Amino acid sequence: MNEKKDLEGILLIDKPTGLTSHDVVDRVRRKLKMKRIGHAGTLDPMATGLLILLVGKATKLSQYLMSLDKVYEGTITLGSTTNTYDGEGEVMTTKPVPELTDADVQATLNTFIGDQYQTPPMFSAVKINGQPLYKLARKGQEIEREPRFIRISRFDLTRFESPEVDFSLDCTKGTYVRSLANDIGEKLDCGGYLSSLRRTASDRFNIKDSIELEAFQEASHEKISSILIQKSEVLPNTIL
Repeated sequence: MNEKKDLEGILLIDKPTGLTSHDVVDRVRRKLKMKRIGHAGTLDPMATGLLILLVGKATKLSQYLMSLDKVYEGTITLGSTTNTYDGEGEVMTTKPVPELTDADVQATLNTFIGDQYQTPPMFSAVKINGQPLYKLARKGQEIEREPRFIRISRFDLTRFESPEVDFSLDCTKGTYVRSLANDIGEKLDCGGYLSSLRRTASDRFNIKDSIELEAFQEASHEKISSILIQKSEVLPNTIL
């Protein structure tokens, strides 16, 4: 038996921009010569940062790990809106950015803290009747979406140099930060879109403990085995 098929555990990858989460899974599958690999929480192609991969029997932990709270940092660019709510979309509107202070921007961010319902954007992987929304959006269609419960526990301004708003955010699973960027632009009456996003943590898992995808692809079997987090380190035995 190929020893690489015996690998099992949680792998923390620092996802580069430009790749889908599935692209990363495919590369890891090819490197390990294993099919049983999944991920616990998608990142958009534009986004970078912590992607939790599940290797071998650890794929059974997917539902638990996907439910963990997330930490992000990123940038909102004010003055324009896009159809995808991020920098990869088509510009829909442009407006002058009003004179704003750091306090003005932080006060707006504060209005999003707490429990709320958020409607998934049309450009998302949410499926309705088996059809991903983004495929309908590319055809110019917009359909009614069911709002989803989310909680934002922290939303801090880290830098404001108009038109750029840098932020740090703690939120529950399923939060679309792109939608927050669009909503913030609306509240500031100038429009806005998400121009960068990086996931830095998912509960106890931190980006500082991850390995860059390129380094992973060059790593030895021994190195990969040593960085895998075992299931027993994540969940109590009563759950395993």
